[in-house]
Amino acid sequence: MIESFNKKELEEKIDQYVNGQLSAQEVDELWAELIQDGYHLDYLKSVANLKAVVKQRREEQKRTSARKYWYYAAAAVIALLIGVLAFMNINNQQQSAIQPISSIELDYYRSGDGTITSQTSDKEVIQNAIRLANTGRDAEAISLLQNELNKATQPEWIAELSLNIGSLYYNQGAYNEAIAYYKQVIEHQENDQVDALMLEKAYWYIGNAHFHLDQLVDARANIEKAYELNGAYRRVAKSYLNALSD
Repeated sequence: MIESFNKKELEEKIDQYVNGQLSAQEVDELWAELIQDGYHLDYLKSVANLKAVVKQRREEQKRTSARKYWYYAAAAVIALLIGVLAFMNINNQQQSAIQPISSIELDYYRSGDGTITSQTSDKEVIQNAIRLANTGRDAEAISLLQNELNKATQPEWIAELSLNIGSLYYNQGAYNEAIAYYKQVIEHQENDQVDALMLEKAYWYIGNAHFHLDQLVDARANIEKAYELNGAYRRVAKSYLNALSD
């Protein structure tokens, strides 16, 4: 066993492991030690930076084709290890990982003094749907807005109804349905009547819905669209993009 090694020797073993220089038995012994050693688990994560390994292996590949197999094997093993370590060590992280938003606060329409108001019958339809949703009557709320959407003709109103229906589905955990309605907002982005904030919300919510579905490529692509609109969600979108790029 390697548990009697000092800190320097253990770190040397980790370096050898990342470079593919340990036998199968030595690898087993190393893991038996690391599972009980949170500090060196973090050290392994730092050493086993996938991008650095890929770059190093590419340089080696230029020198000898015989190393090609080890390059792909090491990259695959390290990518798997990073995922395993992230799962094993999640409770020991000092900072919480970025997570998709759990629910969406439905939009009330407020006057300048902060009181809820209804300037048009259109807005009242959405307010009524929100009241239904807040009392657990989500299906009725969706039906109410869907009926309104079926007869809507103005792009801004279609987009607004679609955004709210999408959010009702999102809060139910029906993320695929939510994405479908948010995309109806995006379909009207060329229309001047659809404001930038509504479009920004659609991209932001789509990104988070894909995040919930573990569709991280699509999540990043849509959150990046929200970021590029340079509005209210730019800063938070940037933090998500950084996390999804790690």
